[in-house]
Amino acid sequence: MSVLVIGGTGFIGPRLMRRLIERRETVVCMDLNTTPASPYATLPGQATVIRGDVTRFGDVMRAVIEVKPDRLINLAYGLGAGEGNPHQVMRLDVLGMDNCFEAARLGGVKRVVYASSIAVSGQQSHFGDRQVTEDDATYGTSQYAVHKIFNEFQAKKYIKNYAMSITGVRPANVTGPDKVRGSTDHVTLMVDAARGKPVQLPRKGFMRLLIHVEDIAEVFARVLLADTPRHDLYNSGGIPVSLGELADIVREFLPDAQITFEKDGGRDESGNYLVDNSRLCKEFGIEYPPLRTRVLEIINDVRREAGLPLIALR
Repeated sequence: MSVLVIGGTGFIGPRLMRRLIERRETVVCMDLNTTPASPYATLPGQATVIRGDVTRFGDVMRAVIEVKPDRLINLAYGLGAGEGNPHQVMRLDVLGMDNCFEAARLGGVKRVVYASSIAVSGQQSHFGDRQVTEDDATYGTSQYAVHKIFNEFQAKKYIKNYAMSITGVRPANVTGPDKVRGSTDHVTLMVDAARGKPVQLPRKGFMRLLIHVEDIAEVFARVLLADTPRHDLYNSGGIPVSLGELADIVREFLPDAQITFEKDGGRDESGNYLVDNSRLCKEFGIEYPPLRTRVLEIINDVRREAGLPLIALR
């Protein structure tokens, strides 16, 4: 099966492509950057990489015509950058996504998968102490959240008007040693502590819903390769944790870690961190490793890259 991965040289893409190739799929990546900047995730040698700009319809259409993919996934979006450059990120998030939908329609691509976001739900305070489902109303107000809300709206239009198979996944707060955009406080906490650097963050009680980058890559792989998903939208879910609780886990492995917070509190100002992902888990058999396991992996990934002694499991 041929798979076209748009925006595949970023944070999630190389991990996804590795999984697709392990499943013996033929993978082509289209991205403006033809080589990933991360030292933690290299592109698999079996993947073909072509240069293209998702905001240019001609580039996307040309890739679809040349590759003739059975599946297309779009991972190109301006995570956490919209407030500073609204025009550029609108083109990437909104126009880029529409280009993928339209090129897939014209090119007869059988299945399209795209990345939405937990950000569409807005603050957890809108839902109280209950888990948010895919059918709940969306309250996100950041530019990124509004873009993702529109992506979901546009996907529904293409499904209704053209009977296309388009599936969105709402990743939670994806974490890993090489994340540099979007929610990065949890990454800073683990990465800087692993390097022996002091860490200071604003709010101890601020909540995150963490999912490791390897886990979200597996989610995308399973949803992408499914022939007939039962739903058009899936919450990734994750593990809810405060930054203070995450700091305690880090100190289990690095007792001398210098982690401080300016203030307590923050829970009431947190984004959506209670999420029902039973739809995804039941249909695709998704199970996530314990958070403690993933934290140790991130710490050791960083220390290995920095030439520091690895930490044993305790």
